[in-house]
Amino acid sequence: MSQDQLIILRNKETGEVYHTRKNKRKVERKIELKKYSKKLRKRVIFKESKK
Repeated sequence: MSQDQLIILRNKETGEVYHTRKNKRKVERKIELKKYSKKLRKRVIFKESKK
């Protein structure tokens, strides 16, 4: 996995982090995904943040 495609998805409430890839040529906007939070034990929104 190349480092320039790697992005960090972070939850504001808990500070939990997921790593994923993004094609920056096709997607210019910031990604928001619903992922499972282990601390809250439910699905919450994770937003793209800086590395």
